[in-house]
Amino acid sequence: MKNFLNIIPPFVSYFFILLFVYASVSKLIDFERFQIQLAQSPLLSAYAGFVSYSVIIIEWVASILLLVPFCRRAGLYLSLILMSAFTTYIFIILNYSDFVPCSCGGILEKLGWTEHLIFNAVCVLLAIIALFLIEKKIYVRTSKTALTVVTSIVVSIIVMIGLFLSSEHVIKKENNFTRRFIKHPVIEHQSLQLDNNFYYFAGFDDHNIYLSNQKYPQQLLTVDSSMRRTASTSARIETDHPYKNIRQIVLNGHFYIYDGSVPILFKGRLGTESTTRISYKDAYFNDLRVIDSSRFAIRTQIRPSNHLVLGLLDIDSPEKLQLKTTVLQKQTDGLFDVDGSMAYEQHTKKLLYTYTYRNQVIVMNSSMQVQQLLKTIDTVKTAQIKTTKLSDGTYKMTAPALKVNIRSVVYRNLLFVQSNLMGRHESRKAWKKSDVLDVYDMDSKSYVGSIYIFKKDDHTLNDIIFTDKYLYTLHNNQLAQYKITKVLSQYIKSGKPKTDQQSRQH
Repeated sequence: MKNFLNIIPPFVSYFFILLFVYASVSKLIDFERFQIQLAQSPLLSAYAGFVSYSVIIIEWVASILLLVPFCRRAGLYLSLILMSAFTTYIFIILNYSDFVPCSCGGILEKLGWTEHLIFNAVCVLLAIIALFLIEKKIYVRTSKTALTVVTSIVVSIIVMIGLFLSSEHVIKKENNFTRRFIKHPVIEHQSLQLDNNFYYFAGFDDHNIYLSNQKYPQQLLTVDSSMRRTASTSARIETDHPYKNIRQIVLNGHFYIYDGSVPILFKGRLGTESTTRISYKDAYFNDLRVIDSSRFAIRTQIRPSNHLVLGLLDIDSPEKLQLKTTVLQKQTDGLFDVDGSMAYEQHTKKLLYTYTYRNQVIVMNSSMQVQQLLKTIDTVKTAQIKTTKLSDGTYKMTAPALKVNIRSVVYRNLLFVQSNLMGRHESRKAWKKSDVLDVYDMDSKSYVGSIYIFKKDDHTLNDIIFTDKYLYTLHNNQLAQYKITKVLSQYIKSGKPKTDQQSRQH
């Protein structure tokens, strides 16, 4: 019996050597994938770079210590700490996380998470048994061994809990440009081939979405949620104007046709072709969003600087145009550096402006009063633009600028930003095949996660729109409808994530 007990510590040591060497070599062989998996972990997302190297180094150090007889005791304690940390990691993943990645190497990757938890717990038990036997042999008091073992396990648990809480804070509040992809947030449901590739989303209501067309700007296409019934109307507007860029917006049973270069604005009732001119020469503008039937958020340029500014156009007010010259913050030229896109959320009455060339979003109320500034997760704080001032006072871009945000859509408390930049530890292969939407909760000013929208026939995303039940996308001439799953809709309803266990109960 004594001989049997004596062979347990060496046997356990060789087992851990085999386990650690095999796992670390597997990680090294596909190191990029290992880092990507760690970056998706809710415990380690913010520290994926550091942890990916550290885990492999610790596994090798533990293996060397276990191989040398007089260092075996230290190797077993290091193995105990490592396996306790791994066990805690999986326990938190299973019970407190929406995101369930896989960060194991080799054959362990085939295990389910519950089986993996059991395997790790057995490894912890083996390390404890080996330590008690090896310390008993060198006459270390059992109480001292027990205290050291318990301390090692408790320290491992505290470190993992600390990493979890710290990583969640960093990812959501102080992101270092590490994306975490939401698992199955939308599921493609059906699609519809359109007759040309010039469509964009004009709006939606409870039953339909509405698409206008850059090539035929007076046309409005209605598509119902079944994607089977479509109807097309063509609005009648005054023809004696030099139109350059006619656009349409649908809101609250009406459609609005505008061209800020003229400048002119028409209004009509959905289902009809007739329109009424409601504004003419009140303001020139290059972007517009409908707030209500008489108020409009616009972006325009002021003379003589040609700087971009935001403003409110109120056609029922004696002073129809109110310029908000302090909202957009100039960094270099006041034109390209403040370029961006506007979005208006009807439910919350929030107006948003997302900068194109820097990581900032301005959140305003319907009166264009700034309520808060949000940061997108990339790290581009200053627009990377090179411009030159011409003799007439205008600016010209002298080199291609680094585009950060392509477009944004807001729905209730969530902001969806289509990013132009690849994040840290992100799969280059997946990036090339997809467009990425980064999701932010405006109420908590936090990053929720990201969504891959796969390209269709190598065509990138042209436009997006969110409704209560669906996400719609346009790729070239293909209209696609995606069902929004509970994994994503839970953030829209409450702004707070559920645990995996809660999700499984629904």
